[in-house]
Amino acid sequence: MYQWRKFEFFEEKYGAKCTVPEGDGGDDVIREKKIECCSSGRGKVVTGFDDGVVCFFDRGLKFNFAFQPHSSNVLFLQQLKQRNLLVTIGEDEQLTPQKTALCLKVFDLDKMQPESSSMTSPECVGILRIFTNQFPEAKITSFLVLEEVPPILLIAIGLDNGSIYCIKGDIARERITRFKLQVENNQSDKTLSAVTGLGFKVDGQSLQLFAVTPSSVSLFSLHNQPPRRQTLDQIGCGVNSVAMSERSELIIGRPEAVYFYEVDGRGPCWAFEGEKKLLGWFRGYLLCVIADQRTGKHTFNIYDLKNRLIAHSALVKEVSHLLYEWGNIILIMNDKSALCIGEKDMESKLDMLFKKNLYTVAINLVQTQQADAAATAEVLRKYGDHLYSKQDYDESMAQYILTIGHLEPSYVIQKFLDAQRIYNLTNYLEKLHEKGLASKDHTTLLLNCYTKLKDVEKLNLFIKSDDSIGELKFDVETAIRVCRAANYHEHAMYVAKKAGRHEWYLKILLEDLGSYEEALEYISSLESSQAGMTIKEYGKILIEHKPVETIQILIRLCTEDGDRGRSNGAYMSMLPSPVDFLSIFIHHPQSLMDFLEKYTNKVNDSPAQVEIHNTLLELYISNELNFPSMSQVNDGGNYLNGVSAKTMSAQSNGNTANHKSPAQGKDLLERHKKGLHLLKSAWPPETEHPLYDVDLAIILCEMNAFKDGLLYLYEKMKLYKEVIACYMQAHDHEGLIACCKRLGDSVKGGDPSLWADVLKYFGELGEDCSKEVKEVLTYIERDDILPPIIVLQTLSRNPCLTLSVIKDYIARKLERESKMIEEDRQAIEKYQEDTLSMRKEIQDLRTNARIFQLSKCTACTFTLDLPAVHFMCMHSFHLRCLGDNEKECPECAPEYRSVLEIKRNLEQNSKDQDRFFHQVKSSKDGFSVIAEYFGKGIISKISNGSTSGPRSGTASSTSGF
Repeated sequence: MYQWRKFEFFEEKYGAKCTVPEGDGGDDVIREKKIECCSSGRGKVVTGFDDGVVCFFDRGLKFNFAFQPHSSNVLFLQQLKQRNLLVTIGEDEQLTPQKTALCLKVFDLDKMQPESSSMTSPECVGILRIFTNQFPEAKITSFLVLEEVPPILLIAIGLDNGSIYCIKGDIARERITRFKLQVENNQSDKTLSAVTGLGFKVDGQSLQLFAVTPSSVSLFSLHNQPPRRQTLDQIGCGVNSVAMSERSELIIGRPEAVYFYEVDGRGPCWAFEGEKKLLGWFRGYLLCVIADQRTGKHTFNIYDLKNRLIAHSALVKEVSHLLYEWGNIILIMNDKSALCIGEKDMESKLDMLFKKNLYTVAINLVQTQQADAAATAEVLRKYGDHLYSKQDYDESMAQYILTIGHLEPSYVIQKFLDAQRIYNLTNYLEKLHEKGLASKDHTTLLLNCYTKLKDVEKLNLFIKSDDSIGELKFDVETAIRVCRAANYHEHAMYVAKKAGRHEWYLKILLEDLGSYEEALEYISSLESSQAGMTIKEYGKILIEHKPVETIQILIRLCTEDGDRGRSNGAYMSMLPSPVDFLSIFIHHPQSLMDFLEKYTNKVNDSPAQVEIHNTLLELYISNELNFPSMSQVNDGGNYLNGVSAKTMSAQSNGNTANHKSPAQGKDLLERHKKGLHLLKSAWPPETEHPLYDVDLAIILCEMNAFKDGLLYLYEKMKLYKEVIACYMQAHDHEGLIACCKRLGDSVKGGDPSLWADVLKYFGELGEDCSKEVKEVLTYIERDDILPPIIVLQTLSRNPCLTLSVIKDYIARKLERESKMIEEDRQAIEKYQEDTLSMRKEIQDLRTNARIFQLSKCTACTFTLDLPAVHFMCMHSFHLRCLGDNEKECPECAPEYRSVLEIKRNLEQNSKDQDRFFHQVKSSKDGFSVIAEYFGKGIISKISNGSTSGPRSGTASSTSGF
């Protein structure tokens, strides 16, 4: 037979006597009366005595109060939990022979009322006769109350004849229903049919009642109408040997064993020797009071069925009742003494087990009592330490593995760092990774263990296991780094590829294995965004070893050849820009030029056109493609930076530029040709701004002495003076004059002042250039660009020029000037005569009277009569014909107003200095503009231009004239 281990997990808290104060003397006297029934709940212990008194006891079994619900005997009572009610069954005085003395009462313990001068009693809210004509009287053997939904109660009363009387409803309001259940009908032997125990099982809407007799176990389904009965077993038990577990299992005790029952029949049974006097269930423990038939002694045992141990065992007197309150077990003896037993705390129980090295028991204990994970892990750790000290490393590691997630891994790792324990350490680290709790250091250590053991199979299992599909259970970078260091490149590549760490995969291919073609194939298989990122990082190596293939991949990425169905507008803006990849060509400008040329041939409207053209211009115009300036720029430097262009020019214009081989010279001419074509094609005539940086293009052309490009840019930007400066610098006289003919014609939008600059150039040349000067003078004379005196002063600086060069020019100018002087003299005389006649007329108006001889009105042509108005302009009107305007002549006023308007405009223009200076600068003859301003009276001391003369058309007389 299985031998149960015994432990003292419980301890006796205190013992006491269920005493009742009596008499006026105040002494506590143990009354000679028997405790018939007990109950507990809501912090009280309730006892019923054979004299009809019910007593209440507080913690420590200290008497609280007592009252007498029945006249003679209290047979059963139950303290309810949901409401503070007490239900009792007792004997009262028999009123008539037909009515039984037994009745059921319900007391509300929250409503106390004085009973006498020295006692109080709770209010009785309901009294019910148990036996009626339909429910004949019998001996009550068991009693149980179920609180359904207060105040609804379900009361089950078991009888010795195998019947169960059920009362359901609100007893206080006398709203009840009664029904009868029959367990078995064995009238011949009532000892076998008496109901010895009852138990309710509530499962949602399902309500079931267990009923036990000495010879059977039955189950009634009360939710069925009528209630359905089924027999679970053909064995039973006596009174007080029935209990219900916390999972609503029925427990019955028989001399040979303790049996558990579910609704579908008998469950497990536990063999305990001895007669089961009392049976109970407390916090997962089975409580038994067992009588030894040989010695007659009673033993109280507390069984931990899950761990198969006796948690407490003690010899006790004869126990009459078993209660649970205040978190303790209370045993009430036949002599009215009581014993309170409480459970020790978990720490005390574990210390007891640790001292005996019973670690497996301790582990089972904390697991069955649902201790927190941290407490369980601490027990496992101590067990592991115990096994480790005994050098049982395998079993010790098995315990440490169970602590993962609660115990610090370094505690275990430090113990097993010895090389002889590398297998155990590997096992622990594997479990740590399986649970996703490994750090980078743990991954490093595990992989080092594999590589040190050279266990490729386990390494494959760890790296390539099927159950690691999805998120990997280790740090990817750490795994890759360790595998690379140990030359397990295949494993490192597998991890990188599975984790999507393309940069690591390529790093291994390029730096460790040198597999450039495989790297390019891998990049080609990636998505566009990922491929672009990897090329940015490793493109320098690829361009160095596989430039053509790399450029093909870049073209595909930037143009998406395989997706031609898309539009070029919004879709092109989503593709990578070639500018993003310029940094990978830092040491290979020729490859960069090839890449950008192929891209521009495929894409005409790239968002990065300006940057691409700028880079191409620098590559085309530079004298040397292998210029050091690119290598001086930090990774991905700005090729469009003017500083780098200056550095390039400064070095390319040195000795290296003067010693070019024929092949280099041909290449330079080819590139210059491409550069000029790009300058022209990227600046269409219809656009105002080019598709490249003009300032950068000019700097590049100047620093690399690219004359054709400079001339095009200056002319396109209308910087004509810079254009002719290029010809002057090159001493290209023929080209200079041809350029001035094209750009100096004002009719075609040119700048005639270019001829003045050319003349100045020839005047300072210091060599004979008579032919060129004569040709220049022709255009200067034609457009009247410079006065003769300036021409003479300019040409006088060149000692190689003679007077014969300008003799004809001067003669023609003098003749023309003489004609102009004569014309101006005649105009002056005419203006003087006109001025003299005007002054005479003004004087005549001021000094002499005017005779008005008109006889008809100018407006209506009728005979003029009074009242009439005469104006100085010799017009006369009827006063009625003038209307409201009597101050101005209607005939002359419009002309007069136009003159005043012109004068006001002139005065306003005189205040616009910017306009005046603009006219002076833009005019061929600035003096004529100033003279015109003087002639119009704009420039004078009279600021407002007011006149004091008489107004033309002013009325000289009225009807009073």
